[in-house]
Amino acid sequence: MIRLAGITKVYHMGEDVTVNALAGIDLEIGAREFVAVMGPSGSGKSTLMNIIGCLDRPSGGRYTLDGIDVARMSDRELAQVRNARIGFVFQTFNLLPRMTALRNVELPLVYAGVARGTRHRPATPAPRHRRPPAALARVGLADRTRHRPSQLSGGQRQRVAIARALVNNPSIVFADEPTGNLDTATGSEIMDLLADLHDAGATIILVTHEAAVAAYAGRVIHLRDGRITRDEARTPDPVA
Repeated sequence: MIRLAGITKVYHMGEDVTVNALAGIDLEIGAREFVAVMGPSGSGKSTLMNIIGCLDRPSGGRYTLDGIDVARMSDRELAQVRNARIGFVFQTFNLLPRMTALRNVELPLVYAGVARGTRHRPATPAPRHRRPPAALARVGLADRTRHRPSQLSGGQRQRVAIARALVNNPSIVFADEPTGNLDTATGSEIMDLLADLHDAGATIILVTHEAAVAAYAGRVIHLRDGRITRDEARTPDPVA
């Protein structure tokens, strides 16, 4: 599904400062894998996530997604790939405060131009008004559709963010420190939910600095100074 060959990313911070965020990454991730990416601050974790997630372009190397050369895509095509095939879950939730949970989850469908449909003349295959409630029910928030973010706990807000990531039925879900703003018990609930999504067939790529979170994954990739230092397969052990 995902293949990176010699991927580099260079940031120019003024005339005299150059930062090599990624220094030649070779990586393959197959469909339905659960992969955790670990490393200290500044190791290149988020940069790698942004490139794989089509949020940024590499400075060099080749990235193919299902055999398609991502570097050849226009910005519009990249946006379409992100919206149709990739779901994002971030540490800070990124919910719009004045919108209900239902409307926050609906936003990717609006951007994708999915027809709203009606109860009398539903669109095919699934109109916009049906999918957000189903996504919220999937994450256990069927009774919170009309609540705004300020009326929800941190764990519930992250569940809304996950529902938003799932509403377009993506094949890949990226989670960037999804438990970083949550207490331990709530973080475990969120990770259990991501594990359930993986069991249902999603590819999960997780960025974390916590060993207990990475323990949910079947594969852990370690980064340091923009390079992969270790790539290990393991048996998921959520109680690690």
